[in-house]
Amino acid sequence: MGSESSPKLPVIDFNKRKNPNNDNEWEGVKSQVHKALQDYGCFEALFDRVPLELLKSLFVVLKELFDLPLQTKQLNVSNTPFHGYVGQYPQVPLYESLGINDACISHKVETLEKTLWPQGNPSFSKSIQSFAEQVSELDEIVRKMILESLGVEKYMEEHMSSSSYTVRVMRYEGPQTEEAKLGITSHTDKNIITILHQLNEIQGLEVKTKDGEWITYHPLSPHSFVVMIGDAFHAWTNGRVYSTFHRVMMRGNEARYSVGLFSAPKEGHIVKTPEELVDEQHPLLFKPYNHQEFLKYFYTGLEAQTQKFGLKTFCGV
Repeated sequence: MGSESSPKLPVIDFNKRKNPNNDNEWEGVKSQVHKALQDYGCFEALFDRVPLELLKSLFVVLKELFDLPLQTKQLNVSNTPFHGYVGQYPQVPLYESLGINDACISHKVETLEKTLWPQGNPSFSKSIQSFAEQVSELDEIVRKMILESLGVEKYMEEHMSSSSYTVRVMRYEGPQTEEAKLGITSHTDKNIITILHQLNEIQGLEVKTKDGEWITYHPLSPHSFVVMIGDAFHAWTNGRVYSTFHRVMMRGNEARYSVGLFSAPKEGHIVKTPEELVDEQHPLLFKPYNHQEFLKYFYTGLEAQTQKFGLKTFCGV
């Protein structure tokens, strides 16, 4: 199959059509967002509100971060599974990542900075917080568009106030071979929305279509971001948008660096589908559930780890 006919992610330009005060522009991009998330569970967003200088700075501080001694990186711990330092897994030896919780709150990021660099590294805190603040604008736009498309925009304020942001930075070691090696296994994200950005030119992200075909992602622009639905939003919308499976496959000698903003329900929040999204054509798919309890179930239970979609087992109707 030639490259021209290979499947690609939908591309949506947010640079000119994201103003809710311009009805035609807003409605046009909203329609594209809704269709992409129904058909693919994700799309490529062109979003130039994040300065290229910031992305370059992030790349520099990520290299510094992952060059720290292992025992230093392991000081980043979290009560939430998969939110602290993650690495040294035999199943995915190329993968290493680190989460920065409440990344829009300056003192939270600065506390982590002082943990990792007692002498200080202000460029780390500034870059992480700025990225979170800028990309959270895109997260809010996408969520608002989805709620409007579903006719439940009255829940927008509650929906936003009950969530928080985590920045996760990721490094995938080059496998030193042109044979494809697993960077991270096929999975759906457990949160609300994930927004990923590839910081260097090393490819690897693959997204699975509903037909079971893998799409290899190639960014169109330095301002490209991949927007993905997570399980929590799939459940909240009663399956009206779906969380897509994705993985990273690595080739070659160079490491891949990427960064993502993850919006997720706050600790203790109960994810509950609005009654307006349940009817005869759309029966309830998931019982109300505690997101934190689901994460503990999924990441600590051996049985859950073998399930492709653990939310169904945890609270499916």
